[in-house]
Amino acid sequence: MVNLAGFDASQVEPITSFDPLPAGKYLAMITASEMKPNKAGTGSYLELVLTIVEGDYKGRQLWGRLNLDNPNELAVKIARAELSAICRAVGVLTPRDSTELHNLPLVVRVACKKRKDTDEIINTLKGFEKRDALTGRPQQVPTNTPPWRRP
Repeated sequence: MVNLAGFDASQVEPITSFDPLPAGKYLAMITASEMKPNKAGTGSYLELVLTIVEGDYKGRQLWGRLNLDNPNELAVKIARAELSAICRAVGVLTPRDSTELHNLPLVVRVACKKRKDTDEIINTLKGFEKRDALTGRPQQVPTNTPPWRRP
């Protein structure tokens, strides 16, 4: 049980929606990380929590999983490449601990995809870049515009 003494919901504006972020690029920071066992029990992944730090979606969070310990060699190769992109984006090329990647700005490229089991639209991380890759506000791609008509 968690003690909530002192909390008054009438004094806090409620969140009305947990809709996914529009596809685009956002300035974010890794704010938490933890190694967790995979569902099959055959390895583990590094779970990253990324927090958007500016724009209309400031404060929203995204999660990424890097399969750094997995019997599938391709999954490990992809995870190591993503970790390399993150390290380059934040300027920490040889981290000894994932916390060295925390609270450093980077640009995340966010996409939207449909879950196979529920058909719900969710966010997925599609890339990491240095902060200077983003100019101005988050570049959001309208989700109803076909790819061949996007700028």
